[in-house]
Amino acid sequence: MIRYASLGSGSAGNALLVESGATCLMVDCGFGQRETLRRLARLNRDPAQLAGILVTHEHGDHICGVFPFARRHRLPVWLSHGTFAACASMSAGADVRIIDSHVAFAVEALEIHPYPVPHDAREPVQYVFSDGIRRLGLLTDAGDVTQHMRDVLSGVDGLILECNHDAALLAASNYPLSLQRRIAGRLGHLENNAAAGLLRDIDRGRLQHVVAAHLSERNNLPELAIGALGRVLDDVAERVSVASQDAGFDWRQLA
Repeated sequence: MIRYASLGSGSAGNALLVESGATCLMVDCGFGQRETLRRLARLNRDPAQLAGILVTHEHGDHICGVFPFARRHRLPVWLSHGTFAACASMSAGADVRIIDSHVAFAVEALEIHPYPVPHDAREPVQYVFSDGIRRLGLLTDAGDVTQHMRDVLSGVDGLILECNHDAALLAASNYPLSLQRRIAGRLGHLENNAAAGLLRDIDRGRLQHVVAAHLSERNNLPELAIGALGRVLDDVAERVSVASQDAGFDWRQLA
């Protein structure tokens, strides 16, 4: 059985918990130590229960708290070689473990399948988690959808899927044109309809629920993200929810 919950999701900080049995992993940590502890407590968890931290990429909203938290609580950190190269100066004194972005590995009761994604970072990865029966897919930072991403995420039982922005809201925003192009570009972030297109293209036969994640607070609205995904899924009220910046989302379970 896989359970998962978010400490927060968005440009101001990201962290996710994934657990099976007694194994609990944190994915990214974009919050300060005190705030991370507060958010963990909200989910009835503490650092002693964590088996380690997985990193997706080196952007501050995902990694700023990783190494201070890992050093303080003596937690191992798994990340790609490129991500390590991009943040090596931050990692001194931490138990760093380099992963291959195409090779699965295990941490206690969880099997982790990293996969590369197009994003403006050194060697960004996302993850699929398995307990041997169920699979949870994570995709929070990617500017485009590749066939490999479709293949990896096809048939998952649960999916945390980036719905970063609405194209019309981004175009009408006061963001500089260069920033708009970065966000909407192939190495930026997934737009609602692009996320829905990915969802449409994968095998959804086992899919229990989808969480729309990494929503822009300025260039998206929860109802727009839900609407886009809902055009692919019939029973949207039961199967789609939204991760927020302040509250993330509470524990969900793949039965």
